[in-house]
Amino acid sequence: MERDAYERKVRQELETYHDRTNIHDLPKIFHYWLDRHLKPLFEAAGIVGVEDFFASHLHRSAERTGSAHPRFLSLGAGNCDTEVTVAALLRDRGCEGFVVECLELNPAMLERGRQLARERGVSEHMKFTEADFNRWAANAFYDGVMANQSLHHVTALEHLFEQVRWSLHTRAWFVISDIIGRNGHQRWPESLEIVQRFWQELPAPMRYNLLLQRHEERYDNWDCSAEGFEGVRAQDILPLLLRDFHCDKFVAFGNAIDIFVDRAFGHHFDPERAWDRDFIDRVHQADEAGFAAGTLTPTHMFGVFAREPVESTYIARGLGPVQSVRRD
Repeated sequence: MERDAYERKVRQELETYHDRTNIHDLPKIFHYWLDRHLKPLFEAAGIVGVEDFFASHLHRSAERTGSAHPRFLSLGAGNCDTEVTVAALLRDRGCEGFVVECLELNPAMLERGRQLARERGVSEHMKFTEADFNRWAANAFYDGVMANQSLHHVTALEHLFEQVRWSLHTRAWFVISDIIGRNGHQRWPESLEIVQRFWQELPAPMRYNLLLQRHEERYDNWDCSAEGFEGVRAQDILPLLLRDFHCDKFVAFGNAIDIFVDRAFGHHFDPERAWDRDFIDRVHQADEAGFAAGTLTPTHMFGVFAREPVESTYIARGLGPVQSVRRD
């Protein structure tokens, strides 16, 4: 990416998130999908929530390194709300003398993190570092690194993974929750066909894009990375992780369903209505059938990765990381 274009996107990113205090709000229908279809999958993998996923695996990572004063890093921490909760959970788990370093480009978001850490009483366990993860050079070693929905904003993934690998303790883990679908959160052709098929069932008012404020008679397979960093290299995350790390745990999910449970259209659905629930169930089932047949690849993952080879990898319902990389 040319320097001027990159700097322009950086400015836009800073402006977009300067006053955004809630970056994780999702429609009610998303939570229906989560509770009905994803929670059993997560619970079987020992995942009871996003914050607990990070806290439990960072804690185990520190136990693996044997450090008396564990140091953890969060890449692209945003408002640091997840990291503050992770710090509280680590403290409650009996982890002592640890620090969670929040790496974030936006100073306004870091300041919100500082304030939240004071309110939650975990300031002594937090460090706030203002830096661009596309250019960041590691100068310390970590007993665990986490990335929560941040890697799909990274343009220089090769550089970032190189720095993570260099700074990660030999026995430590790289713990990730992220989006791994097509760049710009577009659908690949095989997924788009499913979306368009279900799209025709939607009443006209439900085809209104609440984010872009426009009606879409047919779903517009829009590339949102054209205007910012959202999903800029999402499809490269998993292949590069497999190149540079070894997978210890992998839980993947989602594809066509994303369109109907996310912010642009998800607020049209009411989980109290039987038709809405049935629609979401059927889209989810179409995704799962595609995964089983090998015709679809997932768009989301929880993953735990290591520098060194692992003895065995936990893979949810047979959908492993290699099978989750789309082949052209």
